[in-house]
This record gives sequence, C-alpha cells and structure tokens, in this order.
Amino acid sequence: MRYFLAMLPILVVLGLMIWRRWGAHRAGMAGWVAGLILAAAWFGLTPQVLWVSQAKGLLLSLFVLAVMWPALFLYHWLDQSGGITAVAHWLADAMPNRGMCLILLAWSLSGLLEGLAGFGLPIAVVAPMLTALGVRPVAAVAAVAAGHAWAVTFGDMGVILQTLVAVTGLEAAQLIPWAALLLGVSCLLCGLAAAFLLGEKRQWPRVASLSVVISGAQYGLAAAGLAPLAAFGAGLAGLLAYLLCARVKRGLTHAPTTPGTDSARASSIRQRGAVEVQPAPPNRRPAILTVAAYGSLTVLMAALTLISPLRAAVQSVAWKQQFPAVESRNGTQTPAGPGQALRPLAHPGTLMLVVACAGIVISRRSGSGAINAARQAAKATAHSAGVASVGVLSMVGLSTLMDHSGMTYLLAEGLSRLLGGGYPLVSPWVGILGAFATGSNNNSNVLFGSLQKNAAVLLGMNPDLMVAAQTAGGSLGSMLAPAKIIVGCSTVNQGGQEGRVLRQTVPLGLAIGLAVGLLTFILSRLR
Repeated sequence: MRYFLAMLPILVVLGLMIWRRWGAHRAGMAGWVAGLILAAAWFGLTPQVLWVSQAKGLLLSLFVLAVMWPALFLYHWLDQSGGITAVAHWLADAMPNRGMCLILLAWSLSGLLEGLAGFGLPIAVVAPMLTALGVRPVAAVAAVAAGHAWAVTFGDMGVILQTLVAVTGLEAAQLIPWAALLLGVSCLLCGLAAAFLLGEKRQWPRVASLSVVISGAQYGLAAAGLAPLAAFGAGLAGLLAYLLCARVKRGLTHAPTTPGTDSARASSIRQRGAVEVQPAPPNRRPAILTVAAYGSLTVLMAALTLISPLRAAVQSVAWKQQFPAVESRNGTQTPAGPGQALRPLAHPGTLMLVVACAGIVISRRSGSGAINAARQAAKATAHSAGVASVGVLSMVGLSTLMDHSGMTYLLAEGLSRLLGGGYPLVSPWVGILGAFATGSNNNSNVLFGSLQKNAAVLLGMNPDLMVAAQTAGGSLGSMLAPAKIIVGCSTVNQGGQEGRVLRQTVPLGLAIGLAVGLLTFILSRLR
C-alpha cells in the first residue's frame, strides 16, 4: 500500500497530462497538491522538511529557468529574421536524403548540443529547426526528446559523470566502459525512436550503420579518458560521417534533378502528416547570423570547460545556500548540505544572453531593425515562458518533496525487494523514474546511485554494471522529464501540449529502458 501511495503523485501527473491532456502547469500543480497531502498524511512530513525541500526545489527551478528564458529569447530573436528556417534549409540542402536530415538533427545534432550543455537546450534549439523543415511541432519535440537521450550521461561536458562517481565512490575507469556499452545500445534505439516519431522508419538501415560510428566515438573518447568530450565528439562524428558520405555519393552520381521531384517530395511530406514548407529564402544573412550565434555559444561553452584556468575563474563566482539536516516523522533523514549551486558566469543562460546582446549590437550597427526584433522576441519569450515556468516550478517542487519525504527512495527500494535476482531487468527503470521525477539524469544519479550500488552488493552482482544501468536509465528518462518537455513545447509555440508529447515518448522510453535492462541482466549473469 505504501508503495502505491508513494507512486500516486507521479500517476496523477501522468494521468492528467496523457489522458486528460492537461498542460504541465496544471498537472504539475495537481501533482504537487497530491504529493503534499500524501506526504503529510502517510509519510511524516514536517514543516521543516517541507520548507527545506521546497527551498531546494526553488533553487533547482531557478537554475533550469535561467536556461529556458535566455534560450527562448535567443531563439525568438533569431527567428524574427528567418535565421532558424534558413539554417534548417541549409542543412537540408547539404543532406540530400531529407529523411536522414531530419533524423540527424533530432539524434546527432541534439546529442552534440547535449554534450555542451543539457537542461533542455538541445530541444530548445533543434525542435524549431525541425518545424522549419515541415515537421509537426509535437512530433518535433518528441523526436528530439527521444533522439538526444543517449548523450545525457556524458553530456554537459562530463558534469553528470563526475557527480555519479562522487556519489557512488566507484572508480571512473571501471564504471565508464559499462556505461558507454549500455549507452551505445541506447544510441541505436534512440535513433530508431527518432526515425519512428518522424515517420522515417524506412531509414532504419542507415540509422543502424551510423549508430556504430556515433556509439563507437562515444565509447572510444570516454574510454580514452576524454569523457567530458564523449557526447559532443560522438554527435559531431555522426554529422561529419553522414555529410562526408553524402558528398562522396553526390560527387559520384552527379544525378540531375528529375521533373516532378518537388511535387513528389511535397506528396511525401503530406503522407507523413508533416507541414509543407516553402523553399528557403535567398537572403543568406539570417543563416550566417544564426550559425554565428550558436557557433559562438558552442565555442564559449567549450572554452569554459576545457581551459582550466578560465573554468576555475568563472566557477569561483558562486552562490550556495546551505540547508540544515531534516528528518520526517517516519525517520527519513536528509543530511545537511547545499542546494543547487548558482554560478552566474559559468551558467549556459548567461552565455546565451551574452551572445544575444552581442548579436543585437552588431546587427544594430548594420541598421537591420535589431532593436525592434529584440522587443518582439522579448514579448514572445514572456508569452511562451510564463506559463511554462509554472510547470517547471511545480514539477521540481514535487520531486524535492517526494525525495525529502522518502517517497522516491521507497519506490526504488520496493522494486529491488520485489524482483530480487531479476532486479537488473528494471534497474534502468529506476534511473528513468528518478529523471522523470527530478527532470535531470544528474539528480536521478544523486537519488539512486548509492541505492543501485548497494542493491548490487546485496544481490552479489557487479556494482559498476548496476550503477551504469542507473545512469543509462537516467539518460533515457530525459525523454520523459516534464521539465524538458515544457522547454521544447515552449520553443515551438505548443505550450499546454506537453501531454501529447509524453503520449509518444513514454512508451518508447520504457521500451528502450527494458531493452537496456535485458542487456544488463544478461551481462550480470556472465560473471
């Protein structure tokens, strides 16, 4: 009964979003109220536990919102000039196979961006590109959410992996090969999921072949001690490999465009349920501006991560709020410690604002109406991000409430007790649960990393393998995390449609998690 009660707030959120089609802001508030009532009535919630959990949730929400608002502003400002559409069409021209172009954007380019900075940035950047190429907005968000999940553990320039090693006390050199292996399988399945969601199932042989390049690059970089660059390098390898093959093939064939090609492509677009789009405008300036903006953002993020003195300088400016130890009436203890650290100079949101401001200043000098475009972008950002922010606040608040009252831990503990020797089958699902509840693979690892390690020891299994399954599941949970889905829906003007996205990503995420769990189970039996 206690396990069901602990799961009930999550069931409320999922039920309202998927079946009742509520937006994340309404469903999140309902879930938070349900969690509050259950925590107070059955899980020993005290006033002190409540305020500490919600204060930590507020800090984490501010961290996420500080990515979402600047990302939306930068996107809307560039979109005012047609830059997003122009870049999308340029990529489509560079990749003659339109289906593979869509898949690579949702799968490989999003993984590259995840390698630089997570917290919804890949969805915020790539989903609008897909819509510019004619993909339905909900399908675009779902495809990127599923497509980028393979890159999350080695994303954010290695921050998530560093946290996992710190929490579990395991050796990185022993953990990385197992994690890279499980994520390699996830890479293939995420690519196939993106193809399915985009209506490009016939591209599966190309996806399977390219997954060898992407997953192999991620494994090789991680095993070579370059884990902070593994996801970034893997996504880049996938894009370059396909562009090279396309260039070689184009050079060999020199096939002229046949009459009726445009009408045939338009018919194909309509059959897939996509939105037919017009050819890219001849003006190259918006495309150059967009590439320069996101390119400079990439360079800045890479520099702050890879240049040690610079990284140390910007990270030294930090604010951390210490919280006291708290204990519920049921005995759930949360030790004293800091909440989410806020590092304004190293935060991706700050870098996006710097890039946006620099672009506005440069564009203003050329007399291109940059100030007016900035005003329009600010209005569009406030409109799309306002309601979405309520969803982030309520969802994150629910996750920290469940964590501090012991509800989240109880769910994972119940699974391990119920399944015994079959626990490896669902160990990735534990990671998925944590990522769904907290919106972050990093937080999922903090919640359940030690639990997975202890479960492996008690069951006589390899702790490195089980913790690798935990973080692989946490990565896959990114395609279900409402906080990230909210960001994606906001950038394509689909606020309130998060439930429609989840109806597509939840079955796929659970299925891929089960496949990874089956592989984990087989590997655990090989000892």
